[in-house]
Amino acid sequence: MLLGNFLIGLREGLEAALVVSILIAYLVKTGNRRALVPVWTGIAIAIVLSVGFGIALSAASSEMQFKTQELFGGILSIVAVGLVTWMVFWMRKTARFMKAELEGRLEGALDLGPIALATVAFLAVGREGLETALFLWTNISNSSEGSAQPITGALLGLAVAVMLGYLLYRGGLKINLKRFFTWTGAALIVVAAGVFGYGFHDLQEAEVFPGLRAVALEPHRFFAEFGTSGDWMQTVFQGVLNVTPQITWLQLIMWAAYLVPVMALFLRPATPSKPASTKTPEPAPTS
Repeated sequence: MLLGNFLIGLREGLEAALVVSILIAYLVKTGNRRALVPVWTGIAIAIVLSVGFGIALSAASSEMQFKTQELFGGILSIVAVGLVTWMVFWMRKTARFMKAELEGRLEGALDLGPIALATVAFLAVGREGLETALFLWTNISNSSEGSAQPITGALLGLAVAVMLGYLLYRGGLKINLKRFFTWTGAALIVVAAGVFGYGFHDLQEAEVFPGLRAVALEPHRFFAEFGTSGDWMQTVFQGVLNVTPQITWLQLIMWAAYLVPVMALFLRPATPSKPASTKTPEPAPTS
């Protein structure tokens, strides 16, 4: 879980850091430093809201009965996977236009005043923050290792993302963002597949679906044969693929049903746009 949450924190955090660096760089470049205060205010509100959202989810879940808690966790896991999948494909498609889009929104907000500037910053960062909070919460709530390792992984990923964002803003680091988001997007799809499968496992524990005792795989028994090194291998296996020590048939089927088509669509080469026709129209007949 530590590795999976590190990846989530890194990728989502870097997206938010890129948004912030674009907003700040545009205001500095155009001589609108006075507008930095409402922009930072909107960013701060978005961060506080995202953290509060994660805390609220944990508090609400802790007050529920077991079956209700599993139903709540299962549904939110599937919702989180849907949001993250949409985000991965959206970033793959629009990353190159993100700077121009954000600068256009900011330019319009400059004419409307501080509230508009704070709103633009809040919406730009808040979307990433809420998605990250929901996805991290599902990972932490599903973790069999307690909350320490997943939270540590997420915080490390966010810290690295902030550092990379600052270096990108200062011009001290050059990253091929297209390649970065492609590789991390593919890895995040693998992590999301585990969350998707575990969401259905939660729904089985809530007795929404049958088959909780129909176990397809037991990775912990396989790794137990390797002794101490097997414990380490099992931790890495569960952290990378985000799977459980016991995998039910429904969990395995849903894991594959998500991973195979989504990964195939994500890695499919982009279809080149057709060039505009250069054929000159025939002149209209004269009477």
